[in-house]
Amino acid sequence: MRGLTKRVALMIAVLGLPSCAPASGGTPSPPAQPHAPVMMFVGDSFTVGSGPVPRWQTYASQAARLMGGQPIIAGAGGTGFCNEGRAGRTFQRSFEEELAWRPPPDLLVISGGHNDRRWSAELVRQAAASLLSEVRTQWPQTRTVMVGPIWLGEPPRKAYGVRDAVAEAARAGKVTFLDPLRRSWPREAVLPDGVHPTLAGHGNLAAWLAGELL
Repeated sequence: MRGLTKRVALMIAVLGLPSCAPASGGTPSPPAQPHAPVMMFVGDSFTVGSGPVPRWQTYASQAARLMGGQPIIAGAGGTGFCNEGRAGRTFQRSFEEELAWRPPPDLLVISGGHNDRRWSAELVRQAAASLLSEVRTQWPQTRTVMVGPIWLGEPPRKAYGVRDAVAEAARAGKVTFLDPLRRSWPREAVLPDGVHPTLAGHGNLAAWLAGELL
């Protein structure tokens, strides 16, 4: 039987007959698709969405799309570095439960502090430093950025103490710190609750964040 197979192959080669066998080069591979960077976020209601703005339309999702990335968003409303909110967990717990078990992303953004204004600045600094330490242990090669508390109106004095505590933890951890309190936002960026962003407000935040990260 093996000899017959060889003779058939020889006849096809000599006579130039079409063959059903694949060409020696095999089937051409499809062109490689560009890698979309994975961008993970940990945050509060500004990051995960609130009111009429769902998770896939928040500034985090919009910023990732502006940068050509795919977002993975963790966290819950009312949470912070120290504050557990109704979800009963801090940013560090959100990181552990929702992100830490995944493969390392290209970028991790830790954003918040709005809900930590009732805590001492030192406790906020310690909690932020603890989260950064765990991130570095888990994903030593991942680019990490910390974003301070977001206020779309006039921030209270305590917001600046939280901002400074998070900035200090970022400096000590050798990661980039971005400060939304240095920006002013248009009136139409705020929902009637006076706190959370409208869809347009999320767009403003996304454009600012993407511009800072690129």
